[in-house]
Amino acid sequence: MLQLASGMSRLGTESAFEVLARANALAAAGKSIINLGIGQPDFKTPAHIVDAAIKALKDGHHGYTPANGIPQLREAVSADLHRRHGVTVDPAQVVVVPGGKVTMFFAILMFGEPGAEIIYPNPGFPIYESAINFTGAKAVPLPLLEKNGFGFSAEDLLSRITDKTRLIIINSPANPTGGVTADAEVEKLAKGLEKFPNVAIMSDEIYSEILYEGRQHLSLLRFEHLRDRLIMLDGWSKTYAMTGWRMGYAVWPGKLAELATRLAINCHSCVNASAQFAGLAALTGPKDDVARMCKAFDERRRYVVGALNKLPGVSCVDALGAFYVFPNIGKTGMTAKQVEGGLLNDAGVATIAGTSFGSYGEGYLRVSYANSLENIAEAMHRFGDWLAKRKAA
Repeated sequence: MLQLASGMSRLGTESAFEVLARANALAAAGKSIINLGIGQPDFKTPAHIVDAAIKALKDGHHGYTPANGIPQLREAVSADLHRRHGVTVDPAQVVVVPGGKVTMFFAILMFGEPGAEIIYPNPGFPIYESAINFTGAKAVPLPLLEKNGFGFSAEDLLSRITDKTRLIIINSPANPTGGVTADAEVEKLAKGLEKFPNVAIMSDEIYSEILYEGRQHLSLLRFEHLRDRLIMLDGWSKTYAMTGWRMGYAVWPGKLAELATRLAINCHSCVNASAQFAGLAALTGPKDDVARMCKAFDERRRYVVGALNKLPGVSCVDALGAFYVFPNIGKTGMTAKQVEGGLLNDAGVATIAGTSFGSYGEGYLRVSYANSLENIAEAMHRFGDWLAKRKAA
């Protein structure tokens, strides 16, 4: 009998992919399925980005690259961060990796071990808690509450820091809620962390360019006193509709960039060359497609929030970022998993139970509006019909 390492039993998963598999199986069997579950843009990668990858292949970029990314891409990341946030980032502190999850895993591996504590958002991206548990560290949830628009409270977060806390993870705009933490709370957190100089911070800012109603993202990179312990995660997947390209990066502090590069060498060697040239084109090329995507997301956001609030037993606060809403389904009398399963099997609508994102997600449902307005409207119609039939039964 094979004896696995104990950490394997603590490793979780990402339920969105499990729901996607079930939805695809139902669709293959002939059932009409509308997918509001998977967290990826429904748009194609902009043509100039695809063309750059093809050109790179034709030009012979077929070999290994530096483990931390090709120099011109890291320089472009630095320039883009200066454009967006007004900060100066040394390209040597940028490490390009195959997707945002790699940065999460590397950061948690660096700080997580038995006896350590790591604070993470709940409900939040499920890989945070999974990776923390894998290392043997204690996962300390930071509740994100509907009454706060699913943004974090700086005071609440700071109160959870102990002498065992090694790392804090924050995410705004947030998955799964679409919540955006108020600038005032971000500033309070930055100020409060001055009292905890030995605690590292990983700020997941992967949705930072998908904001609504004129909001601007306040990156933790802007707080100079945090830069020596801040890991800022970002990437290409969401902003440029490049989920399948597996392109992410992080700005690492001090010598942690060297350690992250060493982990990359041990893990995946490097990101494939053509994808990096595509990433370079995304950062240095036109942003018209990004603006069009965000405009479409905004239109869908406004529609789906209004539609959900008309359903019996359902309420939904406004989402301010990303492409998710997190409706409260508590008054339907069903658990989150019951609603997820019923909607998929009976109504042909794929959504994700809030409990897939942590214990504080009970009573909620993640609905992605990365689908056409026509499909979203039909999904809301099916949701309403399903609720009515449940009540009649």
